[in-house]
Amino acid sequence: MLVTRILTALVGIPLIFACIYFGGLPFYILTFAVVFLCVQEYLNICKKYKPYTLLSLILSSAFFIALQYFDMAANLIAISSVLMLLILFAVEVFGENPEQSVERISVSFLGAFFLPLALVHLAYLRDMKGGMQLLFFMFIVVWVLDTAAYAFGKMLGKHKLAKNVSPKKTLEGAAAGIVFALIAAAVCKYAFMSNILTLPQALILGFVISIVGQFSDLAESLIKRDGNIKDSGKIIPGHGGVFDRFDSYIFAAPAVYYILQFISKI
Repeated sequence: MLVTRILTALVGIPLIFACIYFGGLPFYILTFAVVFLCVQEYLNICKKYKPYTLLSLILSSAFFIALQYFDMAANLIAISSVLMLLILFAVEVFGENPEQSVERISVSFLGAFFLPLALVHLAYLRDMKGGMQLLFFMFIVVWVLDTAAYAFGKMLGKHKLAKNVSPKKTLEGAAAGIVFALIAAAVCKYAFMSNILTLPQALILGFVISIVGQFSDLAESLIKRDGNIKDSGKIIPGHGGVFDRFDSYIFAAPAVYYILQFISKI
């Protein structure tokens, strides 16, 4: 298992970094694929609620493309959410079985709306000034965070972080993750971000990523716990599903994007 994880990482990490480096179409394809597969895996996790898988995938794909083409416009988000709900309610209203209709609508809508809305911020970050370096920064900090939290949690962990959602995660591991995320943020700042972020800004972002990233991981664990599964999928050998690997960015990517927007205005 460990060898498989390492070999997959040796292929996957350069591929992700190459897409970030080139930006444009390669990164757009990567983010679209990530969103599509995350939604598909999420819907599979929630299959007990019998969501409209195909419809939700179509709506999520269209929404992601619209967010890319029209940017993050408030009117677009509002119109898209209402339109999605209109379609999902129409399917139920004119369907044959009204039982558990609210569950089907809710689960289908969450997949179609929330995941594309959250993960499209990866593309928005790439389009910012210094976007390539900012994404390298975020991915590196998240990887260091996850590795440190896992390693120290396994060695020193005694107090559960969220025992009902993810029993193996500990407060000790979370604390170690925060420390090493801050170290990684500082190293990245001096390695390739000297003209983009100050040290305080890099540390603030590193701290936010370490907190919000771990919460994002727990949010995905909550969904998997409800679905009674360990991994969201098997598409990545030794690592599980795409949702498993990109769960930290669900809340972290928007958080980093809006903090940077705030920083740029002060």
